[in-house]
Amino acid sequence: MKVLRNLIAIGLVFLVILSSGCSIKSTNENVPSSSNLTVKMLDVGQGDAFLIKTSQQVILLDTGDIDARDLLVNKLKAEGITKIDKLIITHPHADHLGGAMGVLMNFDVKSVYDNGQITTTSTYRKYIKKVTDSKIPYKQLLAGEHLEFGDGIKFIVYSPTKRMIDTEEDLNNNSIVGKLKYGDFSILFTGDSESAIEKELLNKYKDELKSTILKSPHHGSKTSSNNAYLKAISPECVLISVGAGNDYKHPHETTLNKYKKLNFKIYRTDFDGTVTITSDGHGYNVLKEKVQ
Repeated sequence: MKVLRNLIAIGLVFLVILSSGCSIKSTNENVPSSSNLTVKMLDVGQGDAFLIKTSQQVILLDTGDIDARDLLVNKLKAEGITKIDKLIITHPHADHLGGAMGVLMNFDVKSVYDNGQITTTSTYRKYIKKVTDSKIPYKQLLAGEHLEFGDGIKFIVYSPTKRMIDTEEDLNNNSIVGKLKYGDFSILFTGDSESAIEKELLNKYKDELKSTILKSPHHGSKTSSNNAYLKAISPECVLISVGAGNDYKHPHETTLNKYKKLNFKIYRTDFDGTVTITSDGHGYNVLKEKVQ
């Protein structure tokens, strides 16, 4: 009988250990209402637009494509946004810069940041002229710099370097790559950077790249998401901003298979709509607009 009681006691202890083994960063974790950080991957079709809100600032990272300009403006207004403290453009391709004019014309934009890449497209020329004419403070963001978003939340820039902007003609590879960091929680934003840059970042930053969440490089293109790079980041989930039935066939199946093999939870705007992430700097929660 004594042996039986001991076995039952050991079993109960084992059950307690199992029930308390959930990671604090699980996507099923309920984050306290005191969460200071909200990140929304806005569903703007084939393009990137991320709305970042802290208790002190509103930040918009990329603005989607030209044809989604009105959609973006309406989504921001629906969020009650009137002021944008920081507008950040990762690179001047239309699917990241295209909605900028709509943002600049409809909201009180306090400062603008981009990678300093100059292009001759009318989209870029109108954007930079509006920033200049409106006398909005502007700054080029390069590797080694960081921005403060309030509440101890910061954005650390890993790429591009000045040399890249001066010599590299590939707009994708000159994308701003940076980590949004809040306590134990982080998101690595990658723009449209591709494999060559991923290898450079891996060599230079290694362990610094590790992040809770990864913004899929180049909308899940097969030209990005190098395996060694993904393993260094080691995210729990990946965000893919992509248009339904897009002509590029993004995200590519080979890339999705990489994510699945590494057990990344995948969220994509074409399936899930706008995806909202909240964090208190420890745990986080992910909410999909569309429930499959």
